[in-house]
Amino acid sequence: MTSLKIFFSVLLFVILPGFIFPLHCSAEAKESSSSDVSTKPIVILSKTLEVDNEKKIVTFTGEVNAKKDDFVVDCQKMLVYYRTSPDKGKKEAFAQGIDRIVASGQVRVTRKEGGLATADKAVYYQDDDKLVLTGNPSVQQGKDLVKGERIIIFLRENRSIVESSGKERAQAIIFPRARKRETP
Repeated sequence: MTSLKIFFSVLLFVILPGFIFPLHCSAEAKESSSSDVSTKPIVILSKTLEVDNEKKIVTFTGEVNAKKDDFVVDCQKMLVYYRTSPDKGKKEAFAQGIDRIVASGQVRVTRKEGGLATADKAVYYQDDDKLVLTGNPSVQQGKDLVKGERIIIFLRENRSIVESSGKERAQAIIFPRARKRETP
């Protein structure tokens, strides 16, 4: 039972804050120090939580709500795939890290400074710092909207790719911004 408590402590305070979904690209996160961002916990609520150490998966099911200072993720199911490797210099200690996170079922990612991404499924790949949205994905910022068959967001590079299928085309609806008048 003690090892289970230790695992949940590591999960909630070390591993999951590294789950920086689309969200570490916010202006606030870039301005704050990396140590400040990594020490803030993410709080995940769900109807059930299952840990499978053999398969290295944590499963959150039923009205999943993950909150951090700058974002909220809502979905029906969230799978956190983690890796475990021996921690150098510490006998029987293990370093843990996230491989990928899969959110499914009415996925909704809301950013604090505005912006909403929705999809049937969202997969975050830790090593590539990449988010892939599928199943009617859309990203909205203010009135602007982007839709396609698949939306890939490269978080480190601050770029995105919107792909279309054979029958549907990628769509962007962009509203012009009001210009500020310069006074002479």
